Amino acid sequence: MRRKAYRIMEMHDGDSKLSLAVNWFIMALILVNVLGVILETVDSLHAQWHDWFLALEVFSVAVFTIEYLTRLWVCVESHKFSDGWRGRLRYAMTPMALIDLMAIAPFFVQMFFPIDARILRVFRLLRVFKLSRHFTMLGVLGVVLKREAKTLLSAIFIMLVLAIISASGIYLAEHKIQPEAFGNIPRAMWWAVVTLTTVGYGDVVPQTNIGRFFGAFITMIGVGMAALPAGIIASGFTGEVERRRERYETLARSLLKDGVLDEKDRKALIKAREEWGIDRGDAQQIIRKAIVDSEMLHESGVTCPHCGLPIGKESRGGKR
Repeated sequence: MRRKAYRIMEMHDGDSKLSLAVNWFIMALILVNVLGVILETVDSLHAQWHDWFLALEVFSVAVFTIEYLTRLWVCVESHKFSDGWRGRLRYAMTPMALIDLMAIAPFFVQMFFPIDARILRVFRLLRVFKLSRHFTMLGVLGVVLKREAKTLLSAIFIMLVLAIISASGIYLAEHKIQPEAFGNIPRAMWWAVVTLTTVGYGDVVPQTNIGRFFGAFITMIGVGMAALPAGIIASGFTGEVERRRERYETLARSLLKDGVLDEKDRKALIKAREEWGIDRGDAQQIIRKAIVDSEMLHESGVTCPHCGLPIGKESRGGKR
């Protein structure tokens, strides 16, 4: 029973109707909760539909609590957490488990401690992060941020240094004319940040010629610097997706070494496609290419003297 529940909760049953239904229901409930929290901040709606909002909250907490306890129960079916209560404790410390816990904790905490309703609503909005379990690409973004953390921190540090220099420069140029806006460097920091990020609210602008020239120079620098973190993330995201496609292709080729793609192999490919966020169309194209290459290898009749596997007459580069 625990193994079956694990396969349902972790979507390891491929396209199982029950597994899909459970996960789609949880996703829909998360979205309804987020919408409910947003609408609840409107005082007129909160007063009119208070009982409905409360019923939704109680029902949602009940479902999310059952989900959390179920995942805590079945996690030992994974080889990562298979050592009993120690494995469950390690699972409870994982980011996704902590998000699941934070989704229900405010409801139970308010039973024992008085909490401002507005603060409680904000914490309830954290439930939106539960969707990251069901959308693989959000997980890809997390991997990219972790992998590119040093590069991103370097870019942020450069932005911070430029903001300090910009605030100091505009303070020297404008503090006498506009003491209310540039009277000290901390005040000038607001202008420096919105100028470097090219937001430019226009609420604070330089009035001296030196200040305007300095502002134009900082704006031009900011165009490139503000785009730097976005470029790093975009490049890392593309690279991670390509790495997952290569891993999927390697898996497909390894499963086709014997020239046959049986039901077990298909389930393994489906599981890998869902875990790695490979598009269904891309996965089918990769598998078709792997099948064609496998057929060509077996038809060649040439085998490797080391491993005994068939070798094609020509490699992918066209050379023997």
